[in-house]
Amino acid sequence: MVNYEVMFVIDPTLEDEKKEAAVERVKEVISSEGEVVNVDVWGMRKLAYPIQKQNDGYYAVIEFKAEPTLPQELDRRLKISDDFIRHIIINKDEA
Repeated sequence: MVNYEVMFVIDPTLEDEKKEAAVERVKEVISSEGEVVNVDVWGMRKLAYPIQKQNDGYYAVIEFKAEPTLPQELDRRLKISDDFIRHIIINKDEA
């Protein structure tokens, strides 16, 4: 298993329950084929530059272990969801 980290920014206009549900959805995708190691929710933060006319975002970072195929599926799901405005997946073993 390879160590990964995913950081994502959730649309700040969503209700708190939907933000928490979005974090849970990401954890479920990871848990289906991997193992969640650590979840760090940063909450509302100012964006460095406007994204989709938003100046703020709800940040979360999840560290996980998985096979190399899982990040591709996670990336696909994050791209098609309107709840997430940005995300990045990092292979921590290569760093």
